Parts: sequence; structure tokens; C-alpha cells
Amino acid sequence: MMPPSKDSLSMIPTCYATVSLGTPDHPFDKKLEAIAAAGFQGIELGFPDLLSFASKTLGKDVGPQEFELLSNAGLEVKRICRELGLKIVMLQPFSNFEGWKPQSEERKDAFRRAKGWIQIMKAVGTDMLQVGSTDSPIPISRDVAISDLKELADLLAPHNFRLAYENWCWSTHAPDWKDVWEIAKKVDRPNFGLCLDTFQSAGGEWADPTTRSGLLEGDVEREGLQEKFEESLKSLSVTIPAEKIYILQISDAYKPKEPLDPKPAENGMRPRARWSSCLRPVPFDGGYLPVVDFSKAVLKTGFRGWFSTEVFDGGPSGQNQDWKDMPGYANKAMQAHERLLRELSE
Repeated sequence: MMPPSKDSLSMIPTCYATVSLGTPDHPFDKKLEAIAAAGFQGIELGFPDLLSFASKTLGKDVGPQEFELLSNAGLEVKRICRELGLKIVMLQPFSNFEGWKPQSEERKDAFRRAKGWIQIMKAVGTDMLQVGSTDSPIPISRDVAISDLKELADLLAPHNFRLAYENWCWSTHAPDWKDVWEIAKKVDRPNFGLCLDTFQSAGGEWADPTTRSGLLEGDVEREGLQEKFEESLKSLSVTIPAEKIYILQISDAYKPKEPLDPKPAENGMRPRARWSSCLRPVPFDGGYLPVVDFSKAVLKTGFRGWFSTEVFDGGPSGQNQDWKDMPGYANKAMQAHERLLRELSE
């Protein structure tokens, strides 16, 4: 198959996740200005940023379920983004939603949050909600998860909102793209699609932060691992219809200086979740994942939608990002995007 043309790649819209620039303590308007100045066309609105912005605007702590106050703050975010020419592409990350026991307090809370986030979506003017595959430690029934996701899609539908379901590589029930695609087929709703992610797929199927090599080890030698991953990419490219991919999130990963402990941390975070939280740079900046290969597979589906930079970059040690130059980092992210497009056309 011929590589995608430069003309078709030039039409791909660019997005930047607000949680990937600075921290929630940094002035939110400055984040947005840096993203817009770097040439990005849209943002993924991070809930932690909205919480912080609402608290600073009102001069008091705003809780994660004070949806009226968060929606009012969202109106101001919408105004700022409109002035900067930024589209609010998606609200994220909606987590630990699906699979709770019927009538449990956790399930009631999940749907309470869902209705509140829909209220926020209306305020900020976005039509897409990102839902990460749950990493709840309780046993998850896939049938229950599918039923919950159907219900969420149906809550979104009257507002013409979409659900972008993402495989988180540390998820307890759907860590791979094949898992979320199987779930999507069974949910079978026109407003239910996928959020694919270079880190989440390559970091789950090809890499492993708990090994000395940084790769999956065990029964498969490196050559066999590469062949298996290439087969997975080939399968993705001919399996998922382009219209069911709503967004592609892009980041790389540093190989940890020392293998991470395979056991969950005291806070319950699994090793890949810890890896994800601070060791994810932009492509071509010290990482080692096959970002280009995964992106090529997604493009082979015919997808030409949003390419979104979602990184969590603490430097190779995971602790060295001081964020003194947010505009400089946003520019570096745009340069990485442009280089990615060049390599995808070769």
C-alpha cells in the first residue's frame, strides 16, 4: 500500500490536551495561549484544569461534583477558546465508569458523574467525552461493562454527543485496542467510537516498563515480539472502520532508567499507570515506542481525524519538568507533529 499523500496528511486537524502542558496550578489562560500560538487548532479539555480554573475564578475550592459551578467556569473557558480560535474537541478523562455491581454506590456515583459531565459538555461546547477503560480492582464482567457503556451512549445521544472509548494499557478488563473494538461492536451505538493512543497500544502490546529491556519478555523473543506487533497493526488497519475512530492521541515513552516494580504502588497504581503519568514525551524526543508504525496503521483505515498530543513529560527521570517555558514546549510538540507527518508520508 502506498503511503498517505502529503495533501491528505495536511488536512489532519491538530489538538493538544491541556493536562499535557504545565500543571493544573499554572494559569489556564496562559496554557491556552501557548497552545494556540504553537498552531494547534483544538484542545482536549482536561477535567483537572477545569477544576483548578473554576477554583481560582471563584476564589474558593470547587469540588469535582459541583457541576453547576464547573459549568459556569466552562462558559468562560469556551469564551477564551473562541477568542483564541481553539475548538474544544473533547472533555477528558472520564474514568472508572463501567462494570460496577448493580445498585452499588459506586455505580450510582458513576452515573451521577456522567450526568454532571454532560452538563459541563453543554457549557463548554464540546460534543465528545473520552472514557478510559476502567482500572477498577474489582472483577469486571464484560457484559455488565457493555451494558453500562450502552446506557452512557444513550445518555449522550439526545445531545448529539459522542463517546470516545480508550484502551488504557493498565486497565483490568480492556487494555488492548482489540478489547475496546470488541466492546464497541457489542455496544453497537452510532455515537460510540474509539480513542486510539500510540502509548496505550504500543506500551501495552510491545513495551513493558518492568523489564530491563523495556520490552515485553517471556516466551517471545524480540524478533517474535516485533512480528506479533506488526500483525496486530495489520489487523487494526483492516478491522476498524475509519468512522469509528474519533481521535488519535500521540505520545512516546521513555524507557525507565530502572525497571519499575511490577506490583501496584501503595496508591494502587499499576506499573504502566505509573509509567504513563510522568514518562511520556512528545515523539522524537528521547522515547523508544514505535509511534510512527502505530500511526501508519491507524491512517491505513482511512482515518484523517484529530491528531492530539497527549503527553506527561517529567523528563527521562520522570521528575525534571519545571514548565518554565510552556510556549516553548507547545512549539516543540508542534514540531514533533510536523515531523511525524513527514515520516508518515515516506
